[in-house]
Amino acid sequence: MENNDSVKMTTFLAVLFAICSGLAIGNLYWAQPLLVAIMEGFGLPAANGGLLVTATQIGYASGILLIVPLGDYVRRKRLITIVMGLTVLTLISCALSPSFMILLLSLFCMGIVTISGQVILPLAGDLSSPEERGRIVGIVSSGITTGILFSRFASGILAGLWGWRSVYVIAAILNLIMVLVIIYVLPEIPQKNKLKSYNGLIASVFTSFKRYNVLPKILLHSGLIFGLAFNMFWTSLTFLLSGDPFNYDTFQIGLVSLAGLTAAVFGVGLGKLQDKGLSVPALGIFVLTSAISMVLGLIFKESIIAIIIIAGVFSIAVQGVSVLAQARLFNLSNEERSRLNTVFVVSNFIFGAIGSALASLLWSLGSWEYVMAGSTAISVIALMVWLWSRQSFNEMDEKSVV
Repeated sequence: MENNDSVKMTTFLAVLFAICSGLAIGNLYWAQPLLVAIMEGFGLPAANGGLLVTATQIGYASGILLIVPLGDYVRRKRLITIVMGLTVLTLISCALSPSFMILLLSLFCMGIVTISGQVILPLAGDLSSPEERGRIVGIVSSGITTGILFSRFASGILAGLWGWRSVYVIAAILNLIMVLVIIYVLPEIPQKNKLKSYNGLIASVFTSFKRYNVLPKILLHSGLIFGLAFNMFWTSLTFLLSGDPFNYDTFQIGLVSLAGLTAAVFGVGLGKLQDKGLSVPALGIFVLTSAISMVLGLIFKESIIAIIIIAGVFSIAVQGVSVLAQARLFNLSNEERSRLNTVFVVSNFIFGAIGSALASLLWSLGSWEYVMAGSTAISVIALMVWLWSRQSFNEMDEKSVV
């Protein structure tokens, strides 16, 4: 078992982790606003751009499943620096890609290795004391949220100034700087366990459900609210704002999406609710807020001011659910946080893919009204899951206090 007494988690280290995690996750989203420009550059139909996103997502899912569990066994500093160094190389490959197929392969490889944020988050849980774990997880999670929003927003601006390839050049430079910072600032952290079998390690990811009966309840909260409702809302919001009565261009839609930054700002403090023993009621309030936000989104669909406020409040509720779910997840075990985080991320990934597909389906059937009705129904289901989970969550908290 690892002894972390020699490494003290500080707010500075938590902020460093947040920046590093945000940069890593942000690499997945640089391409999304650039798809049309990239396809035009290669002289290909814009519809083929979706393959770039798919390749990145498949690569990321592979990296989460095959690399992140190693965080429970190998030296984390070495693992983080290796995958971040490889990320720099793949970003350079993206910038220099002479053909669509090379770019497709480069993005797939980049997805595999840009997983340092998901190694860092359980590491932050390991280094934190039980009394501060929620706060620390909240800080790092806010960095991840900021990274997603910043990369989408910045890539469009950078591409407009210097072309889409410049986005990957700048991303490579930023990631290289972060690698050097990690090498010089992050202390050496002892190895957690001895790896007897890599196959056994991967298998233990899937058997987590047998060891922790409460795990499905934790995953359902995040999967329903973040994976389904959140993805449905933001996917369909682009459709709403690009049509009547708004007719916004991509830049204006990007500005509206910055309302999600409220989640990053408030997310820093949301984890404290877990530390203060308020996790269970707070979780219920966030789920209820999600449901109310979707109802209001249906009612005030023609007011941009109302939509921005709703998007901000909804993002805070989603961040609250995610942070509290992840803080509770890390309290399940001291030895398996990387593997549990793998289960958490893969679950969110699956729910998120379903949410995006469901948004397109509901939009085709009945536009914004159907999407909001579906998101409301999902939030109500999540509220029922919370009612079902309260007793087991309270019992878990009582045991952790004892």
